[in-house]
Amino acid sequence: MKHASDAHLNDWLEKQELAEAMIPVIGRLYREHGVVTSIHGRSLINQSATDILKAHRFARRVDSVELSVHDTFPLLLAISALEPGPSSIDLAGILSDYTSKESTATDSLSLESYLGETLSSVLGQDKPSRRETTDVVLYGFGRIGRLLARILIGHSGGDYGLRLRAIVVRKSSSNDLEKRANLLRRDSVHGPFDGTISVDHKNSVIRANGIYIQVIYSDDPTSVDYVQYGINNAIVVDNTGRWRDEEGLSRHLESPGATRVVLTAPGKGSLKNIVHGINHDTIHDDDSIITAASCTTNAITPVLKVINDRYGIAHGHVETVHSFTNDQNLIDNFHKGDRRGRSAAINMVLTETGAASAVAKALPELSGKLTGNAIRVPTPNVSMAILNLTLDNPTDKEEINNYLRMISLTSPLHKQIDYIDSNEVVSTDFVGSRKAGIVDGLATISTGKNLVLYVWYDNEFGYSCQVIRVLEEIGQVHPPTFPVITPSRVAAPMH
Repeated sequence: MKHASDAHLNDWLEKQELAEAMIPVIGRLYREHGVVTSIHGRSLINQSATDILKAHRFARRVDSVELSVHDTFPLLLAISALEPGPSSIDLAGILSDYTSKESTATDSLSLESYLGETLSSVLGQDKPSRRETTDVVLYGFGRIGRLLARILIGHSGGDYGLRLRAIVVRKSSSNDLEKRANLLRRDSVHGPFDGTISVDHKNSVIRANGIYIQVIYSDDPTSVDYVQYGINNAIVVDNTGRWRDEEGLSRHLESPGATRVVLTAPGKGSLKNIVHGINHDTIHDDDSIITAASCTTNAITPVLKVINDRYGIAHGHVETVHSFTNDQNLIDNFHKGDRRGRSAAINMVLTETGAASAVAKALPELSGKLTGNAIRVPTPNVSMAILNLTLDNPTDKEEINNYLRMISLTSPLHKQIDYIDSNEVVSTDFVGSRKAGIVDGLATISTGKNLVLYVWYDNEFGYSCQVIRVLEEIGQVHPPTFPVITPSRVAAPMH
């Protein structure tokens, strides 16, 4: 007689076999047709069979049941047979929508008929043509620059979208190229690079998973001629923070081949601070310089927006518990900033943050309503924002948590806001999160109009994902999304 454990193992192996069979179909859709497949926002591109099964299990957070690979595999095959054009297709959403329409249809509704109608805008003669790639140059190759490179390389499965063409750095040593490649190859926080990297010393090039990255040495944007490297109409991403205003960042536009500039830090003056998901629709074709705000601003603004939309925010205070950054000293030494000269590795350092006031640039309705401060702590990555808010309308912990949970799963802000209610998670569990911020539901405190929310965020990788979304917006490489996501009814205002 077989033991129950044998049946469980056989069930797992059967699921694993189907997940393995999905991998080449997922890859072919991506490489040949520009189709990105996902499950509730969890991308299936370049994932292992185990990762695919984990994405299926994640679905229980939405529908209380694990998504079956027995259902998604034939769905994937049916989509592949239609050969759709560039698009983003959520298998869980499509399956749920089909099941709902099938149950209410007066006549039998086949999966093929449903897909033909739902995906009609990316099929046959209506199939959108692939856009030419948009060249991207990384000016600076530090923490954010290297993570942007990893993401861009990971997205380069087809001849469309954003294309990393070059990095611009100051030459620091005779073996500078090898050192830059090694820093891309190995990372103490985010682990090894997923792929292969080689160096072409003769041409000053780093090759990563087939991507040819020109390394340009310069200390002055105006001295670089990108056209000579075959780079045209490029978006230059300034990761140095050396220039923060329009005058300084305009220096990049003097370089032949550069047409747009994105700063990975808060900008000064009248520059647009963009938080993707909140005000990315304010980017216009004639905006030659924009900023992607800060990691903290990106983490808290989406959460503040949905709270304000439903309950109204009278005023509040934002306290960030932030991992140390490269501009602090490892040991006590002179630093022009207050307190930042003290050792980052052994101290909590009280400092300022402009994130609270910067929220108003993306969310004007909160102008003057927020204060903020920051504490730098001895961890290398992942931070937390504590939002202490006074609301216009009362709520309780269960209601607010359910609202935020549904926002994270079903609203247009599902790429920015995540939700978790585990009583065992700690900061390292959020390394590599692609969301701008993750609400810790168990830590929520709600008494009437007083609300305290705890929001985790990977201040390196999560922020870098937000920057990529801004770049995709500028490059206009966002494909149609299926099923179409509309604002959730749970976001209806109460005031």
